[in-house]
Amino acid sequence: MVVLQFKILLVDDSPNILKALLRTLRPEGYTTFTAGSAREAMDVLETESIDLIVTDENMPGLSGTDLLRVMKDRYPSVIRIMVTGASDIEVAKEAINRGEIYRFFTKPWDDFELLISIRYALQQKAIEQDNARLRSIVSSQEGLLRELETEHPGITERKVAADGSIIIDE
Repeated sequence: MVVLQFKILLVDDSPNILKALLRTLRPEGYTTFTAGSAREAMDVLETESIDLIVTDENMPGLSGTDLLRVMKDRYPSVIRIMVTGASDIEVAKEAINRGEIYRFFTKPWDDFELLISIRYALQQKAIEQDNARLRSIVSSQEGLLRELETEHPGITERKVAADGSIIIDE
């Protein structure tokens, strides 16, 4: 069994919020990175393979929604979550429509809900990665079977008895 070490990027211009998020995630054992702005977040994304981002909306420079929109285009496999003090429905709509976020939380967030959402999102990502790996293996094996059939016509045919057992000819 492969144990995955997920990487999470936390983005907020408030050091206290970043500390609170880090404290919430610490027991889960994730590798975490922090950024105080969208620009810093983009710098981290250029050097690290991030699995999930949690960002605020209101930050100096680029907003959280704009950051998520850019990420959706440049890093589509990164799961996007917004945690913000902006409880305006328009902010949520923009984050959902432009940033295609996984979840939207308002501050103060519920630690348990945030942890469960992150855990489920990362489990889904792991399943999708495993499925892609398995599809690749199956595709490779199908190619080998086609090659065998070309070299030895009939080798991939199988005869099945009425009871479902496979008949082997000598």
